[in-house]
Amino acid sequence: MNFDFATRIDRRQHATKKWLQYDEDVLPLWVADMDFRSPPAIISALESRVAHGVFGYGDVSATLKQTLCDWSRDHYDWQIEKAWQLWVPGVVPALNLAAMAFSEPGQGVLTATPIYPPFLSVARNTGREAQTFALADPVASGEPWRLDLEALEAAIQPNTRVLLWCHPHNPTGRVWNAEEMKGLAELAVRHDLIVISDELHCDLILDPSVSHRPLGQLCPELKDRLITLWAPSKTFNIAGLSSACAIIADDDLRQRFQSAAAGLLPSVNVLGLSASQAAYAECEEWRQALLGELRDNLALVEAHVSRWPGVAMTAPEATYLAWLDLRHSALAESPQQRLLEEARVALSDGADFGWPGFVRLNFGMPRSWLEEALMRLDRLLAEPA
Repeated sequence: MNFDFATRIDRRQHATKKWLQYDEDVLPLWVADMDFRSPPAIISALESRVAHGVFGYGDVSATLKQTLCDWSRDHYDWQIEKAWQLWVPGVVPALNLAAMAFSEPGQGVLTATPIYPPFLSVARNTGREAQTFALADPVASGEPWRLDLEALEAAIQPNTRVLLWCHPHNPTGRVWNAEEMKGLAELAVRHDLIVISDELHCDLILDPSVSHRPLGQLCPELKDRLITLWAPSKTFNIAGLSSACAIIADDDLRQRFQSAAAGLLPSVNVLGLSASQAAYAECEEWRQALLGELRDNLALVEAHVSRWPGVAMTAPEATYLAWLDLRHSALAESPQQRLLEEARVALSDGADFGWPGFVRLNFGMPRSWLEEALMRLDRLLAEPA
C-alpha cells in the first residue's frame, strides 16, 4: 500500500500548539509531533468509534492488553503480561505520578541531561529534590553521546530514590547499548533506586545497525524496581489522544502506582483506546513506510548541517529529532532566538533541556516543508558560495 507523506496539511484550521505558538510566517520544527496524517487504519477505527455515538467512561479491553503483549513479543522478544499493564493518559503524567508513588517529599529524583524538558520539572512539581548529571559530551569525548556511568554514580546521593531514564533518548536520539544499560541496572540495584524508563520512541529506530531492547527485557534483575512507559503517540502521530501504558511487572510497585493515581489521573479516553488498538494491531506496514520517509528526511538534514560552519550533530539512531550543537557557531549565545527571528524557523531551545547552545529540530514533516525550513536556515548558517 502507498501512504501519503507528501501532502501539506493545514494544521492552523484547528487550535494546534505546534502551529499556533508562532506567527504565520514561521515554520515550526519544534514540539515533537509530526505533520503527517495518522495511519488510515487509525482514522478508520476512530470514525467507527465516533459513529457509535456514545462516549461514556471507557475501560481497557482484554483485546488491547493482549495486542500490546503481542507487539512486545514480536518486536522486542519481551514477554509481558496483561496484568502488568496500567493504561494512563500520557507519559508525562506518569513520570510525575511515579515520583509521588516511589519517593517521599524531599527525596531525590535523578535524571541525565540533556533531557526532554518535562523530566526536569518532575521534582519541582512533586516537592522532591531535583538531581541531574550530564551525558558524555561528544565534543569532549570524541564519541557519540553516551551514558557516563561514573557521572551517574557520582550524582546518586543518600536521598536519591527515583531515576528517570529515556530509552531511546530524547533529544539526542541515542539507542543505548547493552553495556550502558547493564551498568545502569547494576547501579540501580546497588543504590536501591526505582527506575522509570520512558521508551516512547522505541518504535522509531532509524539506524538499521542498532536495535532497541526494552530495559525490562535486557535487565530482568530490575523487575522489582522498574516501570516502563510505552505509548503509540509519537510513532503513529496520535499524541493528542492521550493514551499510554505503564508496564510494571512487580505486584507491589504496580499497586503503589495505581494507588497514587487514584483521584489524580483520569482514565484513558475512549478514542485513545480505539486508536491504540488499531495502531498496534493494524499499522505495521505504515510504520515501516514512515521509517523510510524519516531516514530520507534525516539524510537531508545531515546534508545541510554539513554546510553550516560551527554546527555539529551526531546523527540520531532513533526518533524524528535532530539535536544540533551551535555552541561554536556565530549564533552561540542565543541560537533558538536568532533562528526564530532571522530565519523564521522555530526550533526547541536547548536551554530547556538543560544544555544552552543547542537546538532540537523536528524533521517529521513533508519533505517540501523540511526543504523550505532548511533553506531558510542555510541563509543564516551556511557559508557564502
